[in-house]
Amino acid sequence: MRQYLILDGYNVINGWDKMQDIAKVSLDGAREALIDEMAEYGKFKGIDIMIVFDAYRIKGEKNRKEMIKGVKVVFTKEKETADSYIESLIKDLAKGRNKVSVVTNDWAEQQIILGSGGTRITVRELVLDLQLAKGKIRSSKNVQKKITSNTIQSNMDREILRKLEKFRKE
Repeated sequence: MRQYLILDGYNVINGWDKMQDIAKVSLDGAREALIDEMAEYGKFKGIDIMIVFDAYRIKGEKNRKEMIKGVKVVFTKEKETADSYIESLIKDLAKGRNKVSVVTNDWAEQQIILGSGGTRITVRELVLDLQLAKGKIRSSKNVQKKITSNTIQSNMDREILRKLEKFRKE
């Protein structure tokens, strides 16, 4: 059984203060920042991440899928909302006994997700879990750093190390 986390891209950007601030300067920058955050999160959690961006109003846009930093990024086609794309995706993924969670603040979408066999996560819940995961990543890096620096050499007197090195060279 695989675990999928699907994000309604623009809904997440608009519901996350950090991403809103970035989007005020550059919407492309906000999309890139979201992808970066989710790439690290997905690797840490061991789950498949998919971000769906709505291209509903973009004339002539065709459904476009890309793999960026291990995150599947989807831009819907013209006249297709991210919500409708996600709804059909959940139905397909849930059939295979996969665990599917969707991040959105859209209440109506949350009801459809629950009815389709998925679970819903609010943007706030995602941000809190992401912060928790980052804390665990930092602490595991610190533990790893302590383990690698806990060698015989790191615990020996410098004068003894110098004498041993001199003895080794003779």
